[in-house]
Amino acid sequence: MEQVMLAPAEGLTGAEAEARRRRGEANTAVQGGSRSYAEILRTNVFSFFNLILFVIGAALLSLGRYSDALISVGLGLINAVISASQEIRAKRKLDRLQLLDRSGVLVVRDGREVEIAPDRVVRGDVVRVRPGDQIVVDGPLLDGGRLEADESLLTGESDPVVKHPGDELRSGSLCVAGDGHQQARDVGVHSYAGRLTAEARRATTDRTPLQRSIEFIVRLVMALTVLMSGCILAQAFLEGFSVLRVVQITAVLSGLVPYGLFFLIALAYTAGAVRIARSGALVQQVNAVESISNVDVVCTDKTGTLTTGQLTLEEIVPLGGHEYAESAEALGGLAHNAVTPNLTALAIAGSLGGPVWEVRDEVPFSSSLRWSGMVTESGTWVLGAPDALAGRLRQQVPAAEVADRAGRGMRVLLLARAEDPDAGLRDAAGRPEPPMLTPVALAVLADELREDVAATMARFRADGVEVKVLSGDDPRTVAAIAARAGVAASDPVPGADLDDLDDPALDRLVARTAVFGRVAPEHKERIVRSLRRQGRYVAMIGDGVNDARALKQAHVGVAMRSGSAVTRDVADIVLVDDDFAALPPAQHEGRRIINGIGISLYVFLARVASQGLVILAVTMLQLGFPYSPTQVGLTLFTVGIPTVFLTFWATPDRPDPHMPRNLVRFVVPASVVTATFGTAIYTALYTLISHGFGSGRTPGRIIHEFEKNTGLRYGVDADFTTASATILAQTGLSTFFCFASFLLILFLAPRSRVFAAWTAPTGDRRPALLVLGLSVLFSAVLCVPGLWSYFGLMGPSKPVFLVVLPALILWYLTLTVVFRFGLFDRLLGLDQPKIS
Repeated sequence: MEQVMLAPAEGLTGAEAEARRRRGEANTAVQGGSRSYAEILRTNVFSFFNLILFVIGAALLSLGRYSDALISVGLGLINAVISASQEIRAKRKLDRLQLLDRSGVLVVRDGREVEIAPDRVVRGDVVRVRPGDQIVVDGPLLDGGRLEADESLLTGESDPVVKHPGDELRSGSLCVAGDGHQQARDVGVHSYAGRLTAEARRATTDRTPLQRSIEFIVRLVMALTVLMSGCILAQAFLEGFSVLRVVQITAVLSGLVPYGLFFLIALAYTAGAVRIARSGALVQQVNAVESISNVDVVCTDKTGTLTTGQLTLEEIVPLGGHEYAESAEALGGLAHNAVTPNLTALAIAGSLGGPVWEVRDEVPFSSSLRWSGMVTESGTWVLGAPDALAGRLRQQVPAAEVADRAGRGMRVLLLARAEDPDAGLRDAAGRPEPPMLTPVALAVLADELREDVAATMARFRADGVEVKVLSGDDPRTVAAIAARAGVAASDPVPGADLDDLDDPALDRLVARTAVFGRVAPEHKERIVRSLRRQGRYVAMIGDGVNDARALKQAHVGVAMRSGSAVTRDVADIVLVDDDFAALPPAQHEGRRIINGIGISLYVFLARVASQGLVILAVTMLQLGFPYSPTQVGLTLFTVGIPTVFLTFWATPDRPDPHMPRNLVRFVVPASVVTATFGTAIYTALYTLISHGFGSGRTPGRIIHEFEKNTGLRYGVDADFTTASATILAQTGLSTFFCFASFLLILFLAPRSRVFAAWTAPTGDRRPALLVLGLSVLFSAVLCVPGLWSYFGLMGPSKPVFLVVLPALILWYLTLTVVFRFGLFDRLLGLDQPKIS
């Protein structure tokens, strides 16, 4: 639309402003942007998985099976609470994001300036802008104004930008010098700050590879379980099972679906987040623990990330026969006596001492002048950009000296002295103007690299992680800083070169380029998207609002604690000490966690698959049902406890890229062999007891003890012999499965060659000690009446011991042969070299 330039004094009347506010043209703060609390609770608590568990739990509860109901429902509730609390926490942070301050602004109303809240500004208002004011709307600078705007919060470019009448002022920037009036054209959600805030608030859910794999596994097992359940329940109906038995069978079958994997991951993520925090990285989204371990390319801003945002004095180069001491004294005097020191003055003052001068006049530095000066009793001194002072020099500065240092990303300033000691710094009208000058020295300043940045880059290279630098500063400066940090850069690319590229052309450019300069937030977001299209796993590091969109687009968003609040709130990880070096340890810790989860996943799936096969086999043999719902709780010993320890003990190697294939190679033979022996054990014990051999207790006494300790009622007309056979056979089967699951840990993490049939020995004795401790713990469960009755087992039994112990030895020998010679690998066509 056509711009209408207004005189600053006109503005709107109060009535016009109120009418526009009622029409929705006010600068209203951005609201919403994420899911409601009710929707979060509904989707997490009443997920498809949890609904199955809740229905079974309600049925068990109505039948008086309180312990079974707790086992069935408890896991679903834990998963729901963890996931819902994480999403609610993220929603609260996103909803409070505001890029703009809420302090008052001056607008022209009814011909006079009045102060109002930013959200009362309406489209068409004339806003007064003064030094220190944040610009709250988008629109042009009006006639008669001239100011300098710091847009680093939006663009990442550190130098203030001079604005003339007609130039665009964007919301979110800061007026650092000058004065003027602005016409409010775009307000509220239509302003630049509003659009950035809305984009930052948009909730994003990015599942990690492990989460996607486990979701697929759960759905696959669920589908197989549904098919199996239909067959078994149909048989139960034909055989006239009671309602209680049908509900119990359903509860056990639903337990085959590995819902516990979600809890397993949440537990490991939380433990990993605690350990990563010790290295200085605060994890705000728990799945970032895994994501950081998968990162193969890191995109980073320059100012505030690679550099501290401060300058350091690198070098003083005397010119024209002047002495170093004289030059250093003059530079120190200018810095220490400045009334309004800038970053340059602070850097010089931090490196040099200086005399105390009587300052008669001073011209502070501004981006429009590009020089500063001071009139003192020792003469008139000027410090500024060589090209800005070139027209006032009696002799020119060596161009090669300046170009060489500028090419290395240094900031080169010229120190000069007025030829006339009494010369001033202003013209007849009082405007700043330097006198004729004599060059004294070059002051060479550099952006201060953050500590350990170079070492961190070296660690990234050693880990195979590529680094790309995206900055709003000049591409040549960015390339020089990147080179100092250790980033091998080809020719830097300005952001403007990306505007006309389609996605394929952009992908090719991004793949071969390491440094991008003069990039806008939109460019950073496109670069991250390009890397994701190429199959890269991307981490984005930033500190300004201009980085927020790219952080949300990346797999892992990393923010500096000293950065903007918006950036910290949208980040997955915050570097609490602003220490770039915290990332490699965090990545290694993430890898350790994922490798630990991987070992637990092997054990978990092998146990679930084995149980499913045993249920099918025993049901087909018409030997009762091999499990009760409370026995599903034994997973605490076979998976829950081992997961905690194995996660902490895992090595920080790269995650196995072939995990799905290797899971099949391990789980199929382990589950088939284990299920075969488990079915044989159950059948043997069931047959022995049903024929009255070896228990030392009559069927009636067995049932009486079981009912007394577990609360289960078989009824007055129950077949005591069949029931007692089922109880002891279940005890033997659960005992075998628990000890077999413990020994599987030794196959996955063998200390020596005795168990090294599946993978090479690790030399770590801790897994062996864990297996020993778990074996002792489960033996205690079998010996303590309160514990074995809680899990639906019988106490110590001679037949169980005589059957299970030999079976475990034969099982171990059989599985060793199967793994060592790859029998199932050959059968399935998966024969590959063993994992090393």
